Amino acid sequence: MKHHTSRRAFLGRAGAAAGIFTTQGAFAQNNPLSFDTGHYPARAKSIIWLHMTGAPSQMDTFDYKPVLNENHGKPLPGSDSNTGFFTTSGKCLASPFSFKQYGESGAWVSDLFPHLSNHVDDMAFIYSMYSRSNNHTPAMLELTSGMFRQGFPSIASWLMYGLGTENNSLPGSFVFHAPKKPRGEDPIWSTGFLPKIHQATAIDGGNKRIIDNLARLDELTDAQQRSQLDAISFLNDAHRAERLHTSNLEARQEAYELAYRMQTSAPNAFNLNAEQEATRNAYGMDDKATELVGRQLLTARRLVERGVRFIHVFAGTNGGGGGVNDVPWDGHNDIKANHTVAARSVDKPISGLLTDLKQRGLLDETLVVWGGEFGRTSDSQGNGTGRDHNPNAYTMWFAGGGIKGGMQYGRTDEFGYKAIENRTSVNDLHATVLHLMGLNHEKLTYRHNGRDFRLTDVAGKVIAPILA
Repeated sequence: MKHHTSRRAFLGRAGAAAGIFTTQGAFAQNNPLSFDTGHYPARAKSIIWLHMTGAPSQMDTFDYKPVLNENHGKPLPGSDSNTGFFTTSGKCLASPFSFKQYGESGAWVSDLFPHLSNHVDDMAFIYSMYSRSNNHTPAMLELTSGMFRQGFPSIASWLMYGLGTENNSLPGSFVFHAPKKPRGEDPIWSTGFLPKIHQATAIDGGNKRIIDNLARLDELTDAQQRSQLDAISFLNDAHRAERLHTSNLEARQEAYELAYRMQTSAPNAFNLNAEQEATRNAYGMDDKATELVGRQLLTARRLVERGVRFIHVFAGTNGGGGGVNDVPWDGHNDIKANHTVAARSVDKPISGLLTDLKQRGLLDETLVVWGGEFGRTSDSQGNGTGRDHNPNAYTMWFAGGGIKGGMQYGRTDEFGYKAIENRTSVNDLHATVLHLMGLNHEKLTYRHNGRDFRLTDVAGKVIAPILA
């Protein structure tokens, strides 16, 4: 198997020896974060990954199942008590939401998404996703890293390792979370065994200041701060020259330098007041229910404009619907109440994002990914109005860079309980994302513990029918 060969790959395997920075704090030619073109021309330059934490119900959002509604309260054929995380009734639960077809593609969308329904002809729906776990944390680990155990690099880290960044004044990848970190927290976006320099930067999206303590101390001039950093860098370089496998120190040095460069670039990137009021309102920033996600997504667009490679948004709500803060789509007790709140928080902001990207000519080079970590059961649980976890079927959609709009791929059974046609694994999903970014998932490898690892492990195939 061929390795992805680049300056980053070499430096990663060598432990990134000395000389990343000169005494002026500038990047040297062997900078491991410098831009690389990948294996072949990319269809997308950036990714905005919209994670609906807690797992939306496929048959209440985009996978219309009239047979399920017709059999409400009747036994669910093939019901398996081991599917969910808790105990389910084994009886069909009709969707409390109505569905209509939209666009030239005729895609079915529930009334949860009055704004998103206008964009179906730009989307490619995958109805046949499946996961290997019915538990939030392992399933989220699988969705971000391909493995349902901790210690493996996230897709953001793999992309930074493979492609680097085009903006040296901002982190190459961001994670937005609010009002709490998602279930599983930091390991969800960990760099794993990859060099720590490829770690995503996590941001509390609920904090309007975004980054605390970014401004230089009043009593410190730029020249003085630069001199301090150069002195620290000189000492760290000397220390690192005798310890060739100290990627943590390399990452710490880069963090110092990046923080210095961000003092100028970051305040501008995160300044949403620079946007017109009409733009902010289009993202839903004028409404408490949508303001949180709207602010995150508008920031994501501004980061994409500045060459940031990957923005992962764990979408939250401002409360209500019975959801838990770290898994707001987790509708165990009342799917109607839960999904009404969760969907409202994202519907207008995501629609605003897609419209804005398209109007600015950015959608063709920005890949937007939407979905949760698994689906939900077709039978009820609790008091008969909730749905449990279901790893056997869920829906995701793509839009933007390299995607065939108006595409519908895969199928679940007539009750939406199991994926039965063109079953699509997370490995397939990752292979496709890497492909669109110009990377061959079988060649993007990293040597660790005596074997070559890759994001897709030993599986995965590109989902060719959804590609433009």
